[in-house]
Amino acid sequence: MTKKHLMDFKVAEVDNFGNGYTLLKLSPIGKDMPLIEGGQFVNIQVDKSKNTFLRRPISVNFVDYDKQLLWLLVKDAGEGTHAICNAEEGDELNILLPLGRGFSLPNDKNDSLLLIGGGVGTAPMLYWGKILKDNGYSPRFLLGGRKDTDILELEAFRQVGEVFISTEDASAGEKGFVTMHSVLKGKIDKIYCCGPAPMMKAVAKIATEKGCECEVSLENKMACGLGACLCCVEDSKKGNVCVCSEGPVFNIKELKWEI
Repeated sequence: MTKKHLMDFKVAEVDNFGNGYTLLKLSPIGKDMPLIEGGQFVNIQVDKSKNTFLRRPISVNFVDYDKQLLWLLVKDAGEGTHAICNAEEGDELNILLPLGRGFSLPNDKNDSLLLIGGGVGTAPMLYWGKILKDNGYSPRFLLGGRKDTDILELEAFRQVGEVFISTEDASAGEKGFVTMHSVLKGKIDKIYCCGPAPMMKAVAKIATEKGCECEVSLENKMACGLGACLCCVEDSKKGNVCVCSEGPVFNIKELKWEI
């Protein structure tokens, strides 16, 4: 189990992508960056929102150990995340990290891998793709959104692996959902996926039909991040499990999805 740390971070850089997306680059204060696995998340204390009492869980977008920077891609989806998105350079954030179970490495370096992200679900795929590349694998990405402005960090993804794009309005890449993209017709040995639940279930069905392995990162509502509050329970084949502690990453074979 990865050791958890309660740390203060300073906001080093803020990139507002528009469309409600903000990329925060955070520098640890007084400590070195802890070891973080691909697919893990952090819990941020929200001080600038009087009505937000619980920490907000955010996927780890990237970790730059050389520059000691933690990247968090945040979608403005409510009062808590709105406050986080409006952080300014020099602000300090208290963060509990790293949390949860991340993705697992494939067995074979020659496996054909596809990392699929929809909307803000693309966030954990960048860091996981970099880890795969650093370990001798060749990750490919399938990124989806409603329109081209929903496809974020494209150049950063292209530095890690080949990128395929799907947009509902055909403003970038192929038209349609990610589950309709032609790359899914080719050889794939393992799929990693994060995004809206309907999308992940559709991807899981495709993976099952193709006979390939598939891991998904669930986005159940999480509060404590430690498996204590039971807000994020998911029905699995071994019973109810807390997504924040036993996930957020699961092999689809562990879940009771109708696929």
